[in-house]
Amino acid sequence: MTLSRTTPAGDRIVEPMVALAGCSKQHRIVVAGARGVELMLELQRRGYVRTAATANCGHPAGQYDVALVDWRRRTFKTLEVALDWLVDFLSPSGLVVVWVDPQKAVANEALRLSLEQRGFVIEGGIVHDCGCAVSARRRQVNPVRKAA
Repeated sequence: MTLSRTTPAGDRIVEPMVALAGCSKQHRIVVAGARGVELMLELQRRGYVRTAATANCGHPAGQYDVALVDWRRRTFKTLEVALDWLVDFLSPSGLVVVWVDPQKAVANEALRLSLEQRGFVIEGGIVHDCGCAVSARRRQVNPVRKAA
């Protein structure tokens, strides 16, 4: 089997997703989507060794700092189900980046609203030739109280 030297679309989104998330190589990252394992392997090849795909990420215990979600060519309804499941894998200050196909403004607003309804605060977004992404951080549910 020979490997192609062309850059698959999945590889093209790795760099912008990592930049949008502000990932360091020390972050624990979980990758979701149809090509989650491929993206995980690409991240590991780039030195992000604390990366897992949802196929091998264990039970949800708030153990990941970042979730990178490649949801191109998939429906918004299935994305909402995936987000409901993924939130339990993220730490209280965890960040999620969702990459989707190029969309109309109304669809992007629906994605942002969906993340906000799940307790996230939108931090940024990016438009790219192979889609667009939104980054959002979990809202602190119980902020640390200062001692009197």
